[in-house]
Amino acid sequence: MSSILYIHGMGGGSDSRIPNYLMERLRPSGVQVTVRTYDFDPEAGRAQIDSWVKELKPDLVIGESLGAIQALRVQNVPHLFVSPSLGAPEKMYRARWIAITALGRWLLCHHYPAREGDRQEMKFTWEVLRKYRAHGQAALAAIQPGGYYYAFFGKYDHYRRSGVVKLSLWQKHFGNNYTEYEGSHFMEEPFIDSLLIPKIHEILALQK
Repeated sequence: MSSILYIHGMGGGSDSRIPNYLMERLRPSGVQVTVRTYDFDPEAGRAQIDSWVKELKPDLVIGESLGAIQALRVQNVPHLFVSPSLGAPEKMYRARWIAITALGRWLLCHHYPAREGDRQEMKFTWEVLRKYRAHGQAALAAIQPGGYYYAFFGKYDHYRRSGVVKLSLWQKHFGNNYTEYEGSHFMEEPFIDSLLIPKIHEILALQK
């Protein structure tokens, strides 16, 4: 059985839509998809993910949105990304000044409300947000020459306007190893079936 570790985006968790959809679709072909809720503090989250990598020994790591930064820090495994938010760490770092005051923290929580279920608790504090710049730099420094990196970007992803999702930054580090699809930041099921799942099978076949 092949194993995939899916690293969800900001505010996601073990009940996130895309990994659970993948679980249903890939289980019949003998592929196990694991998604767990990790800490919003990037270093605490990294420690959790490192322990899961040691436990699961995945054949593939998938990083979604802000989870792409955590995924990049995983070594010696192929990487696949959905709407990788390579520009997000710098945005988070700059938002630390907003989080100094109670009003600022309230505004951030209001803009990014908590969702029901087993979801990541978003801790918008100065102490946590200030860690994101170094987290992003460490992720880019972890890129391995000759490693496998491939991404999918939605043409109508609203985060592209703000630079959170930045295609030019992806191209700078990974060239043209990506596909654009006619969808949003949150990959819709038809594109999961037609693009993401075939790419997963292609990568897993190369591991055998």
